[in-house]
Amino acid sequence: MKVGIISVAHMHAYSYARALKQLEGVELAGIADPDQERGGAAARRFGVQFFPDIDGLLDSDIDAVIVTSENVKHREHVLAAARAGKHVLCEKPLATILQDAREMIEACKKNGVELMTAFPVRFNPSIARAREMIKEGRLGRILAIKGTNRGKNPGGWFVDPSLSGGGAVMDHTVHVVDVMRWFMGSEVREVYAEVDRLPSAGGIDEAGILTMEFDNGVFATLDCSWSRNRAFPTWGDVTLEIVGTEGALSVDAFAQKLHVYTDDQGVSWDYWGDDMDVGMIREFVVSIREGRSPSVTGEDGLKAVEVALAAYRAAETQTPVILR
Repeated sequence: MKVGIISVAHMHAYSYARALKQLEGVELAGIADPDQERGGAAARRFGVQFFPDIDGLLDSDIDAVIVTSENVKHREHVLAAARAGKHVLCEKPLATILQDAREMIEACKKNGVELMTAFPVRFNPSIARAREMIKEGRLGRILAIKGTNRGKNPGGWFVDPSLSGGGAVMDHTVHVVDVMRWFMGSEVREVYAEVDRLPSAGGIDEAGILTMEFDNGVFATLDCSWSRNRAFPTWGDVTLEIVGTEGALSVDAFAQKLHVYTDDQGVSWDYWGDDMDVGMIREFVVSIREGRSPSVTGEDGLKAVEVALAAYRAAETQTPVILR
């Protein structure tokens, strides 16, 4: 199977490329990026062909693409891939407005290709095991969940709303909301949020606290802030505290690491454990080979974006937002 990458704007493009190279019978067949310096450097790094525009990549004999462009460009790139008959794995957030997400889902259905949203946290073993325990009834009826997804401000296009569509709330809400939905098979019914920004953020939100109520009555909170200092790793904090009638469960999805402290770099993390990106890329590839929908769909991406956008509305109006 041949897979191409559309844009390496997002840092996850590099980990996904490394994951592709670990799978048997899968070839990273090319990288397309309108930024020739950025894309060319990535293509040389992975020893693949570089395409200065996406049409050249989509006209090749690839089977699928991974879209890791700036958030607002996801729609354009997914629609182009769908028209070219290529299966798509799209970086989160799936889109920055709901109408774009719906168009992407419909275009892939119309052209007979699969659309998977990149939610690698589902493929973290500790997260998967927590879901198993919930499904087995080990915790009884779930009452409440507290989640965090924190990191540092990544800078670059992430702090340009015209490219990102939002800051920390857009970037970090979707992962954990998706996991909560997956755990319980329930949808968010109501959202309230406090969102704020600092001068250092360039006018975009760095801090967000969400409170949510699900259809099944579960109350959940989420800290989705870029609250870490500049010397801190960009990402690496996904935690969940799950409280049920028969027990409680704590999950730290990034615990399989060593903390490395140096005078010049502060703290850094050296991961030694499972690679959730490999698990996600494997699921994408296997679903295409087996002719089935992936376990994480475009609809899952849409639902997560819906909550992030509702959080922004709630913060602006200072009132809860009802989703259904």
